[in-house]
Amino acid sequence: MYEEPYKWVEAVGNRRTYLDEQFKEGAPVVGVTCERGILLMTMSKGTPKLYEIYDRLALGGMGHPADLEKLRFNLLEMAHVEGFNRSASDVTGGRLVKYGMAPTIKQAFEEVFKAPFIVKILLAEIGQKAGKDGFLTINYDGTFEEKSQYAVLAATSAVEQKMAGYLREQSRASLADAVGTAIRTWAVGDRAQRRVLDEGEGHDEARTSQVTDAETLYAYLRRCIAEKTVECALLDRHVQGPSKYRALGVDELKTLLPNELSPSLS
Repeated sequence: MYEEPYKWVEAVGNRRTYLDEQFKEGAPVVGVTCERGILLMTMSKGTPKLYEIYDRLALGGMGHPADLEKLRFNLLEMAHVEGFNRSASDVTGGRLVKYGMAPTIKQAFEEVFKAPFIVKILLAEIGQKAGKDGFLTINYDGTFEEKSQYAVLAATSAVEQKMAGYLREQSRASLADAVGTAIRTWAVGDRAQRRVLDEGEGHDEARTSQVTDAETLYAYLRRCIAEKTVECALLDRHVQGPSKYRALGVDELKTLLPNELSPSLS
């Protein structure tokens, strides 16, 4: 009588363990607000992780590229159908996540005889004016959180907390401030994930969490930039027209990145 529910709970627990392992080598994603709008930042090795979804919506993700692409396409379709059937103002991050994306991911996670989505998603939405911007993050089990000033994705909640703790102390008023803050926050998260991989779950958390000085982070970032592509996208409040999304190219990034990193970009 009680065997089947127990097996389901056990199977869901096993799925969590499996999925947690899949994200350990993923690249963190950082989203921050600034005067110009919302900046999204990550690094990749070829497959993009940042995308436009609709006029005022952008997506950042980590996980399996095929799963991320499938969910991105679903979001695009939902957004454009909503905009066509109702109006562009009705296409909001809250509606897309709460009534579409989160239930889809939750169902896939809980159906233990089907493959779950190996994804974590950050959805950014720029408001009509500063102070009205927002983020929604969705975990691989369909749970989601709404945030205002910033949001991050990382392999574990512990790493996300380290990133958020560092980010809270940094200036992000101008676009240049936001770019510098975002890339250093990314380094805090990626560095913490690498330590977990190299030393195991039992490594000294206190020791690694304290290494957040700029010099150490810039040295780490220069090594990463040599191997990966810096991805930055901006939901720009000052862009004319309905679509506010634009990717920041190499030339623009060189003018915005801290001086310690600009020469590293090619």
